[in-house]
Amino acid sequence: MPKSLPAASIIKLGRFTWTTMWQVMMSQMAPRSKTGAYVRPESVFRGTIDADHPAAAGRYRLFVGMGCPWAHRTLIVRALKGLEAAIDISIVVPSADDGRWLLTEPYLNCQNMPELYQTASPGFKGRSTVPILFDETTKTIINNESAEIIEILNAEFNEFATHGDLDLYPAAGKAEIDRWNAQIYPSVNNGVYRCGFAQTQAAYDEAVNELFGMLDTIDDHLANQSFLWGEQITLADVRLFTTLIRFDSAYHGLFKCSRRRIRDYANLSQYVQRIYQLPGVADTCDFQAIQQDYYGNLFPLNPGGIVPTPVDMSWLA
Repeated sequence: MPKSLPAASIIKLGRFTWTTMWQVMMSQMAPRSKTGAYVRPESVFRGTIDADHPAAAGRYRLFVGMGCPWAHRTLIVRALKGLEAAIDISIVVPSADDGRWLLTEPYLNCQNMPELYQTASPGFKGRSTVPILFDETTKTIINNESAEIIEILNAEFNEFATHGDLDLYPAAGKAEIDRWNAQIYPSVNNGVYRCGFAQTQAAYDEAVNELFGMLDTIDDHLANQSFLWGEQITLADVRLFTTLIRFDSAYHGLFKCSRRRIRDYANLSQYVQRIYQLPGVADTCDFQAIQQDYYGNLFPLNPGGIVPTPVDMSWLA
């Protein structure tokens, strides 16, 4: 999740208007293109399981934020594969004061993610994001790109998994899965952020039209099948689900994705319900953390910091 602006930065800016101050804060929180469109920075650590970092039970740890959709992907794959006993997790929460992820329990004498990144990679100057897959033996960050971490979890720890025979990225479906990922990431996964962090009307209009155009396409596609690739859940569904499960409670209001709710779609709503009811998935969904993290920590989008009444998500069950 993007970091919030430090509270100390909310100061009077003399001749600057509120609009100008908002633009300054948004530029710090969300990098933009010349047209005012949100540009997501690339992840830096892109390693995998290899001879230097072999697969083993109890050697690796996931650092995740419960409100973060990118981290949520890794928790779902961990649950579906049955890797809870093999891979531990550490939970982080966002700080509204200084925009950092804070560890709920200290780890390697670190209190927050910037400190952990410095411990693992001294001199690191990038964004200290989650999720990360961490090697506890070498004290290094293996990967901090969620799309790659879920592929690693799916393929590299099967001998330690309760459901090692479950393949969420089967060879027969890779081309189709990759095609869906390539379409869904810019328009939906990142599309909701492009709506919420747009700094011009043109950038917002483009993003919101792409978002709902793709949601309409997916809803039509799901009219005759359970998942994106037929009747089997895959990594493409995991990647889509973590955005959709946050849509009605966060993106619909806060990010101005207000044309429709997911609950308003006949097929998409059943699709989200279907995945939510898979064993272990509901336990990874923390709706209180989702609303608190988004509404409580993105000052430029919600200056009052008021967290709305929780959206009724009981229909999922």
